[in-house]
Amino acid sequence: MDELKELYLALIRMGHIFSGILWIGILYYFNFGQALKFPAMEASARSNVVTVLVPHLLNMFRWSALATVVFGLLYIGSIGSIVDGYYGSNQFRTIVIGGTIGIVMAANVWFIIWPLQQKVIAGTRAAAEGGSPPADQPKWARTALLASRTNTMLSIPMLFFMVAARHLPSMWS
Repeated sequence: MDELKELYLALIRMGHIFSGILWIGILYYFNFGQALKFPAMEASARSNVVTVLVPHLLNMFRWSALATVVFGLLYIGSIGSIVDGYYGSNQFRTIVIGGTIGIVMAANVWFIIWPLQQKVIAGTRAAAEGGSPPADQPKWARTALLASRTNTMLSIPMLFFMVAARHLPSMWS
């Protein structure tokens, strides 16, 4: 493989790794930090976090999920076009498992968590401005929480398979 291809692959891999760290880091912040401490916060502080911090983090969360998937697919496609026999290899099989889990998680972010959190944020803003939150807001928040917890649990096997592809080559032997 020539130096230009190696550089190209290294840049794609770094994009995948950086966006993946950002995505999973925010996921873990929401599940291991914010969700655990929200009940102990005063209502006004919770409202402030939901209307100021959460929209910013959710935006980073969803775009980093998409970037991780795009960089991952680009990397797999690029490696497959450069390395003969890659698509039949054990490494490819392992990456496909981890990547599939990652795609499910990204779909969860874009199609369940993000839309429901937008409703929760709008309801919280309405309540902060003197209105009342929609009656369905607790249901939206609960469903988003469960989807997020599902992603947290899926992140463990996803990370295992992504690392195993490179570091456990004999896994399929």
